[in-house]
Amino acid sequence: MAQHRLSPGPLHDEQGRLAEAGYATALVKTYDRRRIAANPLRIKEWDYYCVTSDRYALALTIADNGYMAMDSISLLDFDENSQCTYSRIGLFPLGRRHLPATSERGDIRVKGKDYEMTFENDGVTRHLWGRMERCAGGKPLLFDVTLSQPPRDSMVIATPFPGKPKAFYYNQKINCLRAQGKVISNGKEYLFAPAHSFAVLDWGRGVWTYDNTWYWGSASGLAGDVPFGFNIGYGFGDTSAASENMVFYHGQAHKLSRVTFHIPMKNGTEDYLSPWRFTSDDGRFEMDFTPLMDRSANMDFQVLCSKQHQVFGRFTGHAILDDGRAVTVRNLTGFAEKVRNKW
Repeated sequence: MAQHRLSPGPLHDEQGRLAEAGYATALVKTYDRRRIAANPLRIKEWDYYCVTSDRYALALTIADNGYMAMDSISLLDFDENSQCTYSRIGLFPLGRRHLPATSERGDIRVKGKDYEMTFENDGVTRHLWGRMERCAGGKPLLFDVTLSQPPRDSMVIATPFPGKPKAFYYNQKINCLRAQGKVISNGKEYLFAPAHSFAVLDWGRGVWTYDNTWYWGSASGLAGDVPFGFNIGYGFGDTSAASENMVFYHGQAHKLSRVTFHIPMKNGTEDYLSPWRFTSDDGRFEMDFTPLMDRSANMDFQVLCSKQHQVFGRFTGHAILDDGRAVTVRNLTGFAEKVRNKW
């Protein structure tokens, strides 16, 4: 597929509509929520970090979804086959959380009666720290992680929605962030060391349509001794201008075409904990995926619904770089998900 590369400039035109659709390897479009034409209740902004090692993972979310604020901490222990998620919901933040207009720098701080979370970003390192009281065993969960060595390239995409001129999604995924720090939960320490621990940032700003299903996969680690990662996904909006599929090798992005998630079926429904496959229309991304754990959630309030399956596991296969070189990985830790939201 032919893919359009974004040019620098404002994300929105003077009518508050997406000025250009396509992809980039940096935030070349300037995001300004004051230029959005849609109702503020429909504006969705979030910063999501997932920090992984081969043995455990930490997922952190701070979101301002217009009519709903959401802060979440998840800890997954692959060795113990255990997981816990603690979330706090607020009503009608409407931008008052002041999430930064760029991922390049800026701080986010949120606090409630039994928790606090801070994402600090000075443009060089990202410091993530916080606490959630009365978690596993009635004890608090504490985390303090620093991310460094940002790669040169990232995945950026500006996506319109068919028939909805006020809707858009501006998204950046930063893979291969080196992680150092720890989580303390129920008396146990989970240590992240930069030699083998990596993080991804999902930075999202947009106005979504009501009912969407998306597929997303991500992994960061080493291929040999070279930092390697990828972002794959599809399922919402008009991606005819560009896909969000991209491989990162030694800090450089290599653009992929279409990637398909093959989720196994059992008795007519997805069997998320059986092995998956990933294939591409040009043969440049071929992976097998062995699940370890399904971080699932099912919320149904009739009008508002969310059905989520974020499956953590190991990727084995190969990716072809732009110059034709094949990069092979075996048991690379990451995740793949299918999520349907009515929001």
